[in-house]
Amino acid sequence: QVQLVESGGGLVQAGGSLRLSCAAAGGHFSNYAMGWFRQAPGKTREFVAAITSGGSRMDLAESVKGRFTVSRDNAESTVYLQMNSLKPGDTAVYYCAAAYWYTAIVGGSGPDYWGQGTQVTVSS
Repeated sequence: QVQLVESGGGLVQAGGSLRLSCAAAGGHFSNYAMGWFRQAPGKTREFVAAITSGGSRMDLAESVKGRFTVSRDNAESTVYLQMNSLKPGDTAVYYCAAAYWYTAIVGGSGPDYWGQGTQVTVSS
């Protein structure tokens, strides 16, 4: 069982930056692909970013390419989402996720574990 705890959300003005962190416990972090998803009010949860267990491959949603980056520190069992040039449309609850298979995150079949989410609000 893997527990995921996100932090770093908050209120920021458009054009600003935030870095989300997700700390993992209870499993072998380096065995898991990690991802970030978000859910805006009234919308379904959507994929944002993913990174393989070793960090050699990353994928980003088209809507955030060039603005967001995903990284991980396996020694610290933490995955990060650096968000730059934020827009009001990025306002959502952001969720960290873990999966044994990378395709479970990027392919839509669903991660194995979820965090509780952290709110990101971007004001115009």
